[in-house]
Amino acid sequence: MNLPLMPKATAVWLVDNTKLTFRQIGEFCGLHELEVQGIADGEVAQNIVGLDPVSNGQLTKEEIVRCEGDPAERLKLNQPVIPEAKKRRGPRYTPVSKRQDRPDAIAWLVRNHPELTDAQVGKLIGTTKPTIASIRNRSHWNITNLKPTDPVSLGLCTQRELDEAIQIAAARADKARAAQGDSAGMDEQPYVDLGKMPQPDITFD
Repeated sequence: MNLPLMPKATAVWLVDNTKLTFRQIGEFCGLHELEVQGIADGEVAQNIVGLDPVSNGQLTKEEIVRCEGDPAERLKLNQPVIPEAKKRRGPRYTPVSKRQDRPDAIAWLVRNHPELTDAQVGKLIGTTKPTIASIRNRSHWNITNLKPTDPVSLGLCTQRELDEAIQIAAARADKARAAQGDSAGMDEQPYVDLGKMPQPDITFD
């Protein structure tokens, strides 16, 4: 799948200037439709200036009109601009301007999704395990001033990445619960009705 230049800025422009659905815009720009809804609600990408994909040749007006007329249709990029990125390995790079927001994002994730592991939180927003641990146990130097904030709204990760992490954590929790149930069942002793057991013959002299 190829994406337009500056996908989020393109999504901002499409939200403001077209009647396309959130799903259509999200699929074209590589964003989750809830993230596109966040853009429309002013909760995401507040400081991003929209980029017109028609003026830079990535879309035609006819293509937009075609998809506006049928929500089931999908926008087609005029030319491949950015090839699909390979999955990144290692910690996420966080711009300097966003780094002060990470503790607030960690606090939000710890409070709202405690099922996420420290490794998942670190991968989502590009932070370290000691920082996450200090916020979990409330020993962080600035814990009293933290304001738990959704990392998607802070631009530290996408809604799709967050949803995927939550699904993985939920599947892991379900598997652990199933394993605990199996082990508990193995520990149970079978019920024996002593009244039906054969009794030894006992004679008294």
